[in-house]
Amino acid sequence: MPSLPETRASLILRLPDAADARAWDDFVVVYAPLVYRLARRHGLQPADSDDLVQDVLAAVARSVETWLARNDRGPFRAWLLRIAKNHTMNALTRHKFRPIGTGDSAMAQWLTQQAGNNGDEASHFDLEYRRELFRWAAERVREEVTDHTWQAFWRSTIDDQPIAAVAEQLEMSVGSVYIARSRVMARLREFVAGVSQE
Repeated sequence: MPSLPETRASLILRLPDAADARAWDDFVVVYAPLVYRLARRHGLQPADSDDLVQDVLAAVARSVETWLARNDRGPFRAWLLRIAKNHTMNALTRHKFRPIGTGDSAMAQWLTQQAGNNGDEASHFDLEYRRELFRWAAERVREEVTDHTWQAFWRSTIDDQPIAAVAEQLEMSVGSVYIARSRVMARLREFVAGVSQE
């Protein structure tokens, strides 16, 4: 069974140690996909988004120790989002990505939109983080349970199929579907709670 990463707070405290490969592996598993999707949503191509992820991870590695030493630091995800957005905007304004400026109202409107998206961007980033945690936890829980148990959970909870239909499809009792679903949900909550504690 894959080991559960440390809580996020303790994981972040380990990041200044560049030799701590386990901490960086856990960090990359959870946060790299978030940065990648942010870059894609802003219009970067897949290869450029991959490059941006590497740039953001390098920036975090260079400055996490300074961030940790600050008494006035805010939440980690907000700091990471700021780094990711800055690198994304830098990538978009580099010559190879930058369209020739026309000075027309469409460009002014686009710039205004970029400035106004800060609140939406943060809530979207948090939503993506929660999705990534769910994906990570689901992979681990699926390895722990039988396929029958997993299918009962997935079909009744994620696919939102009626319990009776799932029981019939899997040749289980309705009570067994409820039990399977409950067990998987409990393990998912344990995994997510272990990672997302501040």
